[in-house]
Amino acid sequence: MSNRCKKLPMPDFLCQPEFMADISPALKRPTIRPALVEDAAAIAAIYADHVRSGTASFDTVPRTADETGQKILEIQAKGWPFLVADRGGEILGYAYVSQFRDRSAYRFACENSIYVRDDCIGQGVGTLLLRTLVDVATASGFRQMIAVAGGGEQASVALHAKLGFSHAGRMRSVGRKFGRWLDTVYMQLELGEGDRAPPDDEPA
Repeated sequence: MSNRCKKLPMPDFLCQPEFMADISPALKRPTIRPALVEDAAAIAAIYADHVRSGTASFDTVPRTADETGQKILEIQAKGWPFLVADRGGEILGYAYVSQFRDRSAYRFACENSIYVRDDCIGQGVGTLLLRTLVDVATASGFRQMIAVAGGGEQASVALHAKLGFSHAGRMRSVGRKFGRWLDTVYMQLELGEGDRAPPDDEPA
């Protein structure tokens, strides 16, 4: 039996322009859509900024555009969402999920990754991406979503708390970057029926 969540079609609301009240007028009507390989260079540039200047990622060397394109294909081939916020061809941010751990029993738990372009932070793009990601991950069959806030970054913690994630734990001084020890904060959100009902198919 497969150890992946069943591949489902993306919900109809994807690829539709979305507008939220808390998004700046300068970023009107971004579209949340599945990422394309052609988006890889823009996605890689966003990630590189976070790797070089922040602690959300514990990477110290950014992925290349080619590696990013491969990542998009790998995630989507498993039926998992990899989304971008697109305004007129500009990629403002991206988000995706992957299985929380590789072992089969984890198949209904996913971990999210979400990054917003530096000049778009604080304008609601992250909220829009994460809200949509939650919906699509639920439709993909996941029952729990885990967020791992590298460095305990307050912006990431606040974003996830805003959308209903609860604190699930803290690991102290597990990373080192920019000459200092870094914690990771774990947050968790129940998706769909959560643990109130068994899945349609049990892990092998």
